[in-house]
Amino acid sequence: MAELQRGVRGWIKTAVLAAALAGAGLQATMAQELRIGLQDDPDNLDPAVSFSFVGRHVLSSLCDTLVEIDRGWKLVPRLAVSWETAADGMSATMKLRPDALFHDGEKVDAAAVKYNLDRNLTLPESRRRGEISAIKSVEVVDPLTVRMNLHRPFAPLFAQLADRAGMMVSPKAVEAGGANFGNNLVCSGPYRLVRRVIQDRIWLEKFDRHWDAARYHFKSVVFSGMPDSTTRLNNLRSGQLELIERVAAQDAPVVKDDQKLRLATMMSRAYQGITFNIANGPNAATLPFAKQAKLRLALEAAIDREALTQVVSAGAYVPGNQAFPPGDAFYNQAFPVPKRDVALARKLVAESGVAAPTLTIQVPTDTERQQIAQILQQMVKEAGIELKIQAVEFITMLARQRKGEFEASLVGWSGRADPDGNLHLLLHSTAPTNDGKYNNPAVDKALDDARGTTDLAARKGFYDQVAGVLAQDRPIVYLFHNPWIFGLAAKLDGFVPYPDGVIRLAAVKFK
Repeated sequence: MAELQRGVRGWIKTAVLAAALAGAGLQATMAQELRIGLQDDPDNLDPAVSFSFVGRHVLSSLCDTLVEIDRGWKLVPRLAVSWETAADGMSATMKLRPDALFHDGEKVDAAAVKYNLDRNLTLPESRRRGEISAIKSVEVVDPLTVRMNLHRPFAPLFAQLADRAGMMVSPKAVEAGGANFGNNLVCSGPYRLVRRVIQDRIWLEKFDRHWDAARYHFKSVVFSGMPDSTTRLNNLRSGQLELIERVAAQDAPVVKDDQKLRLATMMSRAYQGITFNIANGPNAATLPFAKQAKLRLALEAAIDREALTQVVSAGAYVPGNQAFPPGDAFYNQAFPVPKRDVALARKLVAESGVAAPTLTIQVPTDTERQQIAQILQQMVKEAGIELKIQAVEFITMLARQRKGEFEASLVGWSGRADPDGNLHLLLHSTAPTNDGKYNNPAVDKALDDARGTTDLAARKGFYDQVAGVLAQDRPIVYLFHNPWIFGLAAKLDGFVPYPDGVIRLAAVKFK
């Protein structure tokens, strides 16, 4: 009997030790995994067609760009180690690093860069075409040198190549993947795509053969789309996530007061606004707010931006009425943020000749943007405008915009290093991302002229012209500009925010 008891006690000790070792192993495994909460579920992950901001968070880990930005918007090397523009501005040359590989082992060389740029320009559904439309042809000079011949001088070229237009995907994988390529993305970044479950999670695994692998410390990264800001925050506080983007401004004090968490913030060129369907699809011609600029101006006049930002952000957001925030070098001081004027709004409604105008606005399902829409609804009601709120899942909303199946959308823009990215991509009549199909020849000309010079004063002059026209046409009613607010576990070290708001994981690790 005593021998049996000794045996049982020994078995228990062994089991406890095994459990402890297993637990330690599990903790070690989890310590190599970073879990990130996003405001929305990304759209297609193919960089050529991706449009959502949250998609950029995922793609920044999956796909290296030719050029990168630093925290001051300065362009720095990535896949390209150097670049230059010809004296006449009609061509640009890039030298590539020799040690970059795609996740399938193929080399990132000049031929691959040519393939990607040509694809961005010719793919029917490409969202990048308007960003690099000045490229006439692409030449392979040698295995590590590529030359872009241009239709005209193009100041924003290298800045565009710091975003999705400059993300390189494997030509071999594209040809094999066909229309389903976005679900089986093969890029050249520090992490590779393992699996994706739509409306759930995206799993990435470290690519050990990446040229900069030593600076990426997680074995795996998991992205989860969580539209509700409270849900994201609760998951961060409970330890289910280590990093979340776009903490609601009103929740920032909660993060500050929690010793297990910390905030990281960065001001941006991002904006939130109302985009109108001006001429997208056969039904646009029947929409009162598409036909009548006075109705769009009336809606704007009924909005109190100061009150709106106070309510939704406790003053953290900056009221704005242009594509650039007040104080930005490209903001036009001749058109300051207007005060609310209900009398003017009612007058404009009367002049429009539309009795009791109604506008249906599609709004993402997250709490903050629903709150914004509800506040706007009450404000414009005083001017005799009925605002109907249509809650739509974010990716569905973007798809509806592209098809013209909308009257207006409450939708933001994350901002770009070059000012061209806040205007031309959204308002030029030929831009694939101009979902409202706004078309004004004077705006087109000014935006094209701004692309043709590197003189900042001259460019500002062109953008000032655009601001004057937009103040009368109002295809977008700009509401406010927001800083990027991240919440993270205090144990997470090395994370710094960038002005474009995109999560970058180089040097990020657990303490």
